[in-house]
Amino acid sequence: MEFYAAFIVASKARLPRSHANAVRIIGGSCRGRLVRFPPQASVRPTPDRVRETLFNWLGQTLDGRTTLEPYAGSGVLSLESLSRGASRAIAVDRDPRAVRALQANAATFGLSGLEVARADAKAFIGRESREFDVIFLDPPFGEDPWSWLLPACAARLAQGGFVYAEAPAPLVPPAALATVRSDRAGQVYYHLLALS
Repeated sequence: MEFYAAFIVASKARLPRSHANAVRIIGGSCRGRLVRFPPQASVRPTPDRVRETLFNWLGQTLDGRTTLEPYAGSGVLSLESLSRGASRAIAVDRDPRAVRALQANAATFGLSGLEVARADAKAFIGRESREFDVIFLDPPFGEDPWSWLLPACAARLAQGGFVYAEAPAPLVPPAALATVRSDRAGQVYYHLLALS
């Protein structure tokens, strides 16, 4: 963790938007702060424009809400949620480097409420008993977990909560969920789902 903390602190200069291992928080108390993460081919942080749309859909603040991000990668959606007032954000990733970077980013930004777990998404959701107000789903595009993932997340969703999902094709939700909003940015289809 010390390596990542030093890496983040030492890299405050503005980077071009095309930088592959950094993304900015776009709203809340940490607006403009740079989230750095280790290189990993499967990590595709949600672009600024898509995050702006997502948080317009959710409302600009998440005051007191809890979130789950089972494929955290950069963890920008969890960090953005805390920046916007979420009381707790659970971020899960299999890669220990991603987990350490997430912890270091949260510490550097002074964000409390982040819970990070090094785990497989399916195993984590299978043993999790808490409910969440927002669940962010952005699995690697090479995987196709939707047949089990959406029903499993519907079971962990609090009343009035939302599932946000990014995929390489439009998603058809299971019976337990209904599409509230959807859009497309390039080759990414993104959806906001709620309990039906």
